[in-house]
Amino acid sequence: MFISLSLFGVALMGTTVTTPAATQSAETIVVRAGKLITCADDGTQVVEKPVLVIQDGKILAIHRGEDVEGTDWSEVADRVIDYGDRWIAPGFVDLHSHVGGSTRDINDTVYQVNSELRVSPVVIPNNAQLERPLAAGVTTILFIPGSGSNMGGQGVLMKLGEDRYEDALVRDPGSLKVAQGDNPKRWGYGMGRILMNYTLRYRLRRGRAYTRAWDRFEAGEGPKPTRDLALDIFRDLYANRAQISAHTQYYQLVLMTITMLARDFGLPVYIDHGSFDSYLATPVAQKYGVAAILGPREIMVPRPPSFDTDGRIEGTAWGFQEAGMVEVGFNTDAPVVPQEELSMQAAMGVRYGLRNERGQGLRGLTIVPARTAGIAHRVGSLEVGKDADFIVTDGDPIDPRTHFDATWVNGDCLYSVDRDGRVW
Repeated sequence: MFISLSLFGVALMGTTVTTPAATQSAETIVVRAGKLITCADDGTQVVEKPVLVIQDGKILAIHRGEDVEGTDWSEVADRVIDYGDRWIAPGFVDLHSHVGGSTRDINDTVYQVNSELRVSPVVIPNNAQLERPLAAGVTTILFIPGSGSNMGGQGVLMKLGEDRYEDALVRDPGSLKVAQGDNPKRWGYGMGRILMNYTLRYRLRRGRAYTRAWDRFEAGEGPKPTRDLALDIFRDLYANRAQISAHTQYYQLVLMTITMLARDFGLPVYIDHGSFDSYLATPVAQKYGVAAILGPREIMVPRPPSFDTDGRIEGTAWGFQEAGMVEVGFNTDAPVVPQEELSMQAAMGVRYGLRNERGQGLRGLTIVPARTAGIAHRVGSLEVGKDADFIVTDGDPIDPRTHFDATWVNGDCLYSVDRDGRVW
C-alpha cells in the first residue's frame, strides 16, 4: 500500500511507520532500480523494482515498485535517479583497517599495553588510500592501531568519502585493539604467552576496578576517582559503547580471548582474524556471544605448519559455520589485503564452503559487522531511519564479475561511474 509522502508516512515492505514531518529545507531524493537487497534481520530481504526515498541523509521510505506504479515522483521529490535494472545493496563495513590515516604518526609499541593510545588525531578523511575502496562499495571502516603490542589502543569507526572528520566520524572510540600470538611475541623483550596473558589480565583488572569506582561515585556511593586516561576506555567497554577487536588466530589464542575477555571480565569482544584451527572454539564463542570477523586469510592451505588438512584447501568461514557460528563476517586488514577487495573476501568464503542460501556472504560484509560493532542502528542494512549508505551494482555484490556503478554515503552519491569513470 502506498502512503502519501506529503503525510510523511513510510511504506516498508508492507509495514507502515509514521515519521516526524521533515523540515522544508531537507532535500528529498528518490532512487529507483531493478532490485534492492535489505540485509535486514527480519522481513523481506529482496524488493523488486524498488523506490528508495532519502531525506536529510536518512532512508525515509522503501516502496515496492508495484505498490507505487504510476506515481509521478518528480512532483514529490527534488531529484529522481533511475538506475534501471541495477541492484541496490547496503554499503560494506570493514572492522579491520589501517588505511584511515597516517599510522606512521602513532606508535603502539611503546609499552606492552597501550590502552590510552588513540588513532583519532591521525585520521585523514577521504585520503587517497580510500578512493578505490569507496568505488568498490566500502562505506564504513574501523581504523585501528597495529598488532605489535598486546593492547594497541583505541580505533575509530568512520565513513569513507567525507572530507571533514566530523562528517566521517561514526564513533570514537570505535574499539580497543587487543592482540595475541606471534606479533606481540616479537615486541621488546620477546615475551611468551604466559607473560602476555598476565599483563593483559593486570590491565583488565585495573580497568574493571576503575569502572566500578566511577559507577559507585555516580550512584552517590563513593568518592570521585582520579581520572586515568589509560583506563577511561573500560567505562565505554562495560557500557557497551565500544567493543574489543581481538587480533587472535589459532584455537588456543581464540579460546583464551573468549575465556579471558568475555567470560572472566564480561567485556564485549569479537574475533578479528580467526585463522587456522580457530573454528574449534566456536561452541565457547557462541556461549558468550562472540562473533567471528574473519580475515585477511580466508583459506587454510594444505598442510600448513603445525596443522594437517589432509591435502585439502579449507575455508575459514566454512569451518566456523559448520561448527555452529551464527555471526560470520569478513575483513581485509588493509593494506594486507587491499581495502577495495573486501567483497572478494566474502566471495572466497562462499567459494570455499560458506553456505549462502540466506545471503550469508553479503550479510558478512554488512549487517553482521555492523551489529558486531554496535552500529547496526545506523548502517549495515537498508531500513527506514538508517543512514542512506548503499551501493549500486550490475549484479550480486560479492560476485567477482560484478561491476560497482555508484556508492552513496549519508544520502550523497560520492562515487559514480558515469561521473568519475571506472575506478574499480
